[in-house]
Amino acid sequence: MTNSTPVNSEQIAEKNVSIIPLGGLGEFGLNMMVYETEDDIVVIDTGFMLPNADMPGVDLILPDIHYLVERKEKIRGLLLTHGHEDHIGALFYVLRQLDVPVYGTQLTLAIASGRLREYHVLGKAQLNIIAPGDTVELGDFSAEFIHVTHSIPDSVAIALRTPVGVIVHTGDFKFDMTPVDGKLSDIQTLARLGSEGVLLLISDSTNVERPGQTPSERSIYDTIDNIFQKTEQKLFLCTFSSSLHRIQQFIDLANIHRRLIAISGRSLLNNVRTASELGYLNLNPDYLIDARDASMFKPHEVMILSTGSQGEPRSAMSLMALDNHPFLKVEQGDTVVISARIIPGNEKAIGNVVNHLIRRGAKIYHERNANVHVSGHGSTEDLKLMLNLLQPKFFIPMHGEYQNLVRHAELAESVGIPSDNIKVAEDGELIHLTPETCEVFGREGRSGRVLVDGKPEIGLEDIVLRDRIQLAEDGIVVPIVVLHSDIGDGNQPSVSVSDQQEGVTSAKNLLPEDFQQPTETHSHSKTGLNAGQIEIISRGFVYMDESEELIKEAKEITLRVIENLSDEQKHETETVQDEIRGALRRFFSKQMQRSPLIFPVVMRV
Repeated sequence: MTNSTPVNSEQIAEKNVSIIPLGGLGEFGLNMMVYETEDDIVVIDTGFMLPNADMPGVDLILPDIHYLVERKEKIRGLLLTHGHEDHIGALFYVLRQLDVPVYGTQLTLAIASGRLREYHVLGKAQLNIIAPGDTVELGDFSAEFIHVTHSIPDSVAIALRTPVGVIVHTGDFKFDMTPVDGKLSDIQTLARLGSEGVLLLISDSTNVERPGQTPSERSIYDTIDNIFQKTEQKLFLCTFSSSLHRIQQFIDLANIHRRLIAISGRSLLNNVRTASELGYLNLNPDYLIDARDASMFKPHEVMILSTGSQGEPRSAMSLMALDNHPFLKVEQGDTVVISARIIPGNEKAIGNVVNHLIRRGAKIYHERNANVHVSGHGSTEDLKLMLNLLQPKFFIPMHGEYQNLVRHAELAESVGIPSDNIKVAEDGELIHLTPETCEVFGREGRSGRVLVDGKPEIGLEDIVLRDRIQLAEDGIVVPIVVLHSDIGDGNQPSVSVSDQQEGVTSAKNLLPEDFQQPTETHSHSKTGLNAGQIEIISRGFVYMDESEELIKEAKEITLRVIENLSDEQKHETETVQDEIRGALRRFFSKQMQRSPLIFPVVMRV
């Protein structure tokens, strides 16, 4: 394992492939990998990531694709490994800026089409359906698609034949020996590639901390069946809308236990409809009812499939937990199964939903108290099997936080790959691959993140996010100063008591009524402005009525700042604001060990 080193152009040979992760190496989600030769580029996956609690107001996080936009004439194709949002969720954003062909399996492209239609991009998209076993020629690259098992059907790994050798990009996978759809991972093709020679393996690291082999998707069937048997009233099953193998088991058990099926949640309804139409779900339409009609049937006759497994505020399950759903209710004696992994960072949101459901009298099952969830990602033995099947010369872990990548690198070394041939890279770093070498170089601005607040075409700047965090943590202070300026006569700005009082009243009228504070009238200054004629408003910082001395001193500091400015500076509004902001920031930091957002208002009358 090695850290990145500065780029040295003399080290880059003519026959090479550059690999640039634009997301997915250092975090869960945002998966996007670029493979580049002198003339051609192919991209594998383009996913989004959901924000954490430290990103107030952010709806989505997308990969920054400036690197690709600058080289758009070289891009030969965008390849998708499967239909999860962390791998296809940013496709609409990419296709708005790049006119490139997209390759994916039938189900993957069908799911992706829904979001493309929502963002009015479907009409221009060049979508090409491939099947496992197909090979596509893309300039210097040849891409072979290999079926692997995951928690969604039609998942593939991709073998790229390049001028320097074969690169295998696994996507998300596990080795499920009893998959719900009966389609095993194509171990024969993986073994063939290994015997022919794999130069580089880039492999999923999500579950590297879990020992053993990830259980089969079918391993939860008996537990769910037992819950069906014990439940005498309504049964709610909550999972990811793309977990189609799991949804198929829920449907099968509903048929066995003679429960009608209602679906709540737009994404879930769309995915079930799409998968059913394409034959990936076996759903008898006679068992399907509109969720609005669920209350017309006896409680033991209904099963409700729902979104909201991560406690999303506007999801169907969250609304039901708060008794705010327009037509579905969780009542005393009902059972709720949350059949999904608790994604780190979502514990509090999920806990809130569970608490509200329990208050409603429901019995709750989730992954921490029952065997109702199994991962779609391979654990250590699955990862070792992939390494042993492919026997790569070089290895780079992907998909996970840095600790996952390092742990996967250690695992690769334990099965015999030399440590010098194992490289840990992060987003934006340049991986330079030749037949004999694999080196990682610095970032140099090749990657970043686009924070989406509302419309994806309007990126949220980092400074806006920092301001939001600062507001949330330390609040805001608004000093208001009204100056009377005699511009042009050579006199310094001044303000009489009567003029200033009128000015403050005008300034206060520009603000909401509850922001207005009483004006003090003491402590005159030689400039004609006194501290009592300076207004300071605070929200989320201190309680004004109990912090009179602090606010009084802040007014005095503001007054001294103005007095110490030159005549020219007093005429420059931005200069006055900057000086007040800096002085109060230092004062509040020293007195309170807090840094409120300070927004000075300087008005002239």
